[in-house]
Amino acid sequence: MIAPRVSVVVFPGTWSERDFAHAAGVLGWEARLVWHAETDLGAPDAVVLPGGFAHGDHLRTGAIARFSPVMRAVEAFAADGGPVLGSCNGFQVLCEAGMLPGVLLRNDHLEFRCDWQWLRVDAPTGPWLGGLAAGDLLRLPISHGEGRYHADEATLDALEAADRVALRYVTADGTVSAEANPNGSARGIAGVTNERGNVLGLMPHPERAAEREIGGIDGLRMLRSLERWLADQPAVAERRL
Repeated sequence: MIAPRVSVVVFPGTWSERDFAHAAGVLGWEARLVWHAETDLGAPDAVVLPGGFAHGDHLRTGAIARFSPVMRAVEAFAADGGPVLGSCNGFQVLCEAGMLPGVLLRNDHLEFRCDWQWLRVDAPTGPWLGGLAAGDLLRLPISHGEGRYHADEATLDALEAADRVALRYVTADGTVSAEANPNGSARGIAGVTNERGNVLGLMPHPERAAEREIGGIDGLRMLRSLERWLADQPAVAERRL
């Protein structure tokens, strides 16, 4: 397996970059923190946009971060097929930047929720979920006040038809229900991919589920998919020679 080199983007107000760097260390990966004003990602194998409150969530979540100089490099990396993961605030930034469809709105109960949440894998493809199977359950932390995924019905139908709904909020037995939905997201959606499948946005935090001592390692189950995906990419193996 290839040990990935991951660039973790840091905006003013980001607060999960060290968590991702720590999870990368647990996996034996190399993590590089990239400040939002930079224009060079540093030739990574993958890019992560972590959680937090980029630019204080002024205007709305991710609205200012999308204009940061680094985002041009992130967009170019994704357009070239590079794996991009946006967690929580990172998901919001990806939506604001137009790299993913939809928008993240205020939780329907108007409360900030910080808890462990069951998720069901519905689209086990691409670099971030390809090592899992349809129907697999993951238990990951959530920590957000504006995590309600919303899109018009036509967009939601298109996402469903193209198997781009990656993750849903579910009960412990894998059932989608209103009780299992922590924020009122449409159709229980917790994560979606772009058309190509190389960009994944999700509200939960896989990086905070990297050690049994702090609650579980389901985040590692998910992130290890990247290793398998990279191993199947001739261009990556060639670059490492």
